[in-house]
Amino acid sequence: MNVVIIGCGVVGALIAYELSQVKGLKITVCDRQPPAQASTGAALGVLMGAISQKIKGKAWQMRQTSIQRYETLIPELEALTGRKIPFNRQGILMLLSDPSLITGVGGISAWEKLVEIRHSQGWHLEIWDTAKLQNMCPQVDHEKITSAVYSPQDRQLDPTALTLALVEAAQQNGVTFKFGVTVLDAQTSPPESSPQFCVQLETTEGKIAADWFVVAAGLGSTPLTAKLNQIIDIRPVLGQALQLRVGHSLGNPDFQPAITGNDVHIIPVGGEDYWVGATVEFPSNENESSPLRGFPPLKELANPKGEIPPNQELLESAREQAIAFCPELATATIIRTWSGLRPRPEGRPAPVIGKLSGFNNVLLATGHYRNGVLLAPATAYAIREMIIPQGVGNGEWRVGG
Repeated sequence: MNVVIIGCGVVGALIAYELSQVKGLKITVCDRQPPAQASTGAALGVLMGAISQKIKGKAWQMRQTSIQRYETLIPELEALTGRKIPFNRQGILMLLSDPSLITGVGGISAWEKLVEIRHSQGWHLEIWDTAKLQNMCPQVDHEKITSAVYSPQDRQLDPTALTLALVEAAQQNGVTFKFGVTVLDAQTSPPESSPQFCVQLETTEGKIAADWFVVAAGLGSTPLTAKLNQIIDIRPVLGQALQLRVGHSLGNPDFQPAITGNDVHIIPVGGEDYWVGATVEFPSNENESSPLRGFPPLKELANPKGEIPPNQELLESAREQAIAFCPELATATIIRTWSGLRPRPEGRPAPVIGKLSGFNNVLLATGHYRNGVLLAPATAYAIREMIIPQGVGNGEWRVGG
């Protein structure tokens, strides 16, 4: 059975790797760019599972499945490829500035309730007062921080290193990767047939036929589905981040969790550097404000190519927020800045996973918005289950278990 995957960000690469472990599949991955170039290359890889507010249904199941899979996936890939994938196992610390979030009003607070729910689900969360926070993370020094929530089982990883390792491991398992290939058109069964089938793709490298086509192309999914007359509307949301060099570890060098507050992440990288970000920048017609609270809505216009020019003020606001949390960052040197466009589905929840309407052999794994890295393992499981029924192939598994 032939499977073609369009898109080689973290989602497409992880689907390819998971499918490569099923006997009898011939898998080809196409992308117009090298791997991890679009939203994956701009992501910070913060895996907010237990600390998220998602507590039931598919949203929580996908998070739980993915966090659990990463614990085995990272060492598995490192052993297969010999590559080192930076994977922070020291958890995520969320800074809180509203006392009512912890003390509650007339009873249990939302965070205390979440701690109880996670405990019942087999996950651990801790609520820290300012004394515990100062003892564990002395680099955090902000008068408005009243408490923090620590999630020791959540993680952070390097999305680009992960994707490159997935590509190499999948290649070892026989997957063919074609980079620099653009899809020009799609040949389908007659319109009167119901449901329709995609027969083959016409690309800049010729025609590619398959039994299954998986669209994991992020923003590129919109023009691809348009060729099949079933357009999936995915809009860009820009994110910027920067790398700061402090020259030493902030706080305790033996305890370096990812720190997040007010939707700004401070990510330890390699002992003396920190990633800070990311902004959330909508095209002006989206009319939404940045989660950097207290700052006005972004009013930058998209340029004629449909791109969003990076707003330097918002990136500086993210840096200032990080400095407010950890004042030592004020003297840090900016090593680099970068940006990328996240794929946000219009008029429907993210992500978009399932069959393309009207087609029996076109699967969607796209529109993950800000959670592509977080939800990639669960997405790969879901796609694999659609192609190979439960219990068939190498091993049994189920999303959420």
